[in-house]
Parts: sequence; C-alpha cells; structure tokens
Amino acid sequence: MSRAALLVLADGRFPAGGHAHSGGAEAAVKAGRITDAATLEHFCRGRLHTTGLVAAALAAAAVLGLAVDELDAAADARTPSPALRTTARRLGRQLVRAARATWPSTELDALAREFPKGAHQPVVLGLTARAAGLEPLDAAYCALYESVSGPATATVRLLSLDPFDATGVLARLAPEVDRVADRAVEAARRALTEGVDALPAASAPLLEIGAQAHAAWPVRLFAS
Repeated sequence: MSRAALLVLADGRFPAGGHAHSGGAEAAVKAGRITDAATLEHFCRGRLHTTGLVAAALAAAAVLGLAVDELDAAADARTPSPALRTTARRLGRQLVRAARATWPSTELDALAREFPKGAHQPVVLGLTARAAGLEPLDAAYCALYESVSGPATATVRLLSLDPFDATGVLARLAPEVDRVADRAVEAARRALTEGVDALPAASAPLLEIGAQAHAAWPVRLFAS
C-alpha cells in the first residue's frame, strides 16, 4: 500500500469534478442556514454524520469487494432526491475517467462498461481506492473529507468567508472525522456477512430538499 496514493486521491486538484459542486452549501447559504464560520461548522457536522457516513461506508465496502451492483443499488436507495442521484452518477462517471487514467484496473474498466452513465460516486471512490492499493479506512477518510471540504471551500466563494476560518472548521471537525471513519468501516465489514442492509442509511432531509430546489435555479454558481 502507498499512503501517498491517498494524498493524490484526496487532493482537491484531482480531476474528478468535485470542485464544481458545493455539497449543498449554495442552497444553504441562500436559505440563511450558513452565514459565517460557526454556521458552516454546524452544516459540515451534519453532513459528516449523515451523507458523509453513508458515503464512507459505501466506499469502504467497495474496497472490501462487495458486489458493485448491490452497492450502487444501496446508494440509490439512500439518496431520495433525483437531483442528488443525478449528481452522484455524474461525479462517478467523471471519477472513473480520472481513476482509469491514474490507476489502470480491470475492475474500473468493468465498472465503466456496466455503468456507462456513471455509478454512484462513493462506490466509484471505493473501487478507485482499491485500484490504488488503499485500505477501506483510507477510502472512508477520503469520502468524509470530501463531504466537509467541499462545502467549506464553496463557502469561501459564496460568502467571501476568510479561508483561514474555513480551514479552522475542518480542523475542529477532525476528531469527529476519525470516529465516523471507524464507524463506516465497521459497518462495511458487517456488510460482508449481513449484506448491504447493514450499511448506514442516515438521512439529511434538508440537503435533499435543498438539492431539488437548487437544481431548478436559473442561475447558480455551483452545479449542486
């Protein structure tokens, strides 16, 4: 295993398309739920323990070798919003393109054939981590970091928030990221014997509602 591969995969400059998405922050800013660093921290904490946990468990399960079609169906079932399902598949398609160029893999080739319109991004993330020689915990960390760093970065643009303050939010959440990553991997390991129903299904209704509203905006800074 190369720990440096995790740095490549988690780097915001990795060409997987995540920079164009705010993780729900744009809708939350417009609704007045994010106004400063304190409210950004509350928002990111909510994402971490809901959609972040779900994504991390799916990614870890993919590293462990659970069936991709079952994981993708599980991701679909845990994403009520059609707008978010579309976004997840679009990001998955972009990630698989970048991953195949970076870590060539027969599994990634098969994934691209089976899901020409894209599998859910956390599932692709897990297979990418597997191709890079990473462990389930690495994939979980990557998914969780994405779940909070995306909104933090977006809020710097949306609110002209001081980047130091946004980075401070991520630093304060770090101990919780550690705990959620462990929970995600434990759930993924249970899914090996109990099936995908053992994976977390934590929900975030405001994110789902906000995503649907955001998708209908005529003008927006971020794709989601």
